[in-house]
Parts: sequence; structure tokens; C-alpha cells
Amino acid sequence: MGTVFWDLDGTLTDPKPGITGSVVKALQDLGLDAPAPDDLEWVIGPALLWSFEKLGTPDPAQALALYRRYYEDHGGMYDCTVFDGIPAALTAIGARHVMHLATAKPHVYARKITAHFGLAKHMTHEFGPELDGTRNDKGELLAHALTRTGDDPARCVMVGDRHHDLDAARAVGMRFIAVGWGYGGGDDLSGADAQVKTPDELPGVVDRFLP
Repeated sequence: MGTVFWDLDGTLTDPKPGITGSVVKALQDLGLDAPAPDDLEWVIGPALLWSFEKLGTPDPAQALALYRRYYEDHGGMYDCTVFDGIPAALTAIGARHVMHLATAKPHVYARKITAHFGLAKHMTHEFGPELDGTRNDKGELLAHALTRTGDDPARCVMVGDRHHDLDAARAVGMRFIAVGWGYGGGDDLSGADAQVKTPDELPGVVDRFLP
């Protein structure tokens, strides 16, 4: 038995409508030109404070506060879907391994989403940054998670869709499985230990790394 750490956005769920829609509304409230949602897929995954910096907002913290108002109070949080095949993959993997969530989304939001969509029951722990940005760096988040759980990183694997997930796994000595259905299509994931195209491939790959 080993331990699997899961990314959330782009790996377990497709959050594009809620995230990109809330970013657009935040930019519009600031009087800034907002890209089309299809041109904002790159914001899905990394810490949004960093994304608002890249978007050139004069005050990224203010933009993030506006984003959160729409995301939390206007339903953007739940404007997402669970990828087909993920529930079955979680059930199969969870029968043999411990599973935790490790997401760049603040854990106060992530926990609500996993509960709403029936994913929380599969997770022993759910880790994410604080609202003030503490542990926005995913490597720091995974290091914190390992301290909390006591897991041996050599007996762990991280599953995600972005280079931030790969970099974080490498920073703490975990292997990494890249998924092909998220929003990391433009990321260099060639350093992954394995790449899967569909969720039904995951149980076999995980078992190969964590026999």
C-alpha cells in the first residue's frame, strides 16, 4: 500500500466555467479588458494571485478579492464538472492505497467542492493553501502534507495535469503521473514518470509504482 496525492482542478474536475468566468468579472470590475474565457485556460491550476500578476492588474490582491466574491458568493465554485471516469478510478485506487488531495486552490474552497461532488469520501486528508497565500507554492504544500501525514515520499505518487504538480513532486522526492485531459497541454511534462490519456489507465499505473 502506498499514498496517492491528487491535484483537483484539471485532474479530478473541469473547473473552467467557474474559474474563467470569475476572472473575467473581476477584470471587468477593475475596468480592464478581459480576455475571452478560452484564452484564460492557463490560469487553471496555478495560484490565482500569480495569474492576476501575469494579467497585469495594478493590484493583484484586489483582483483576487473580486474574483473570490464571484467565485464564492455567485456560484462559480460549483460551476464545474467531475471528469468522466474519475469516480471509478478513485474507487479502484482507494481500495488499495491511501489518497489525499493536494491542490493550489485554497482548502476552504476545495473542501466544499470535493464534498459537493462526492469526492471527499475518497480522501484521508485534503491539503491546500490558506486564503492569505501561505503555501501557494505547491512544493511547500506537499512538504507540509508529508509532515502532517508522515508518509514516505518514496512510497507516494502525485497525479496532476500541470508542470507545477510535476515540479512539486520532484521537490519532495515523489514520482509523478501526468494526466492528458486537463489544462497542461502547453506545459512540458516530459519529465513525468508516466503519462495517461484516460482515467481508466490510472489504477494500473498507480499499482505499478506502488505495489
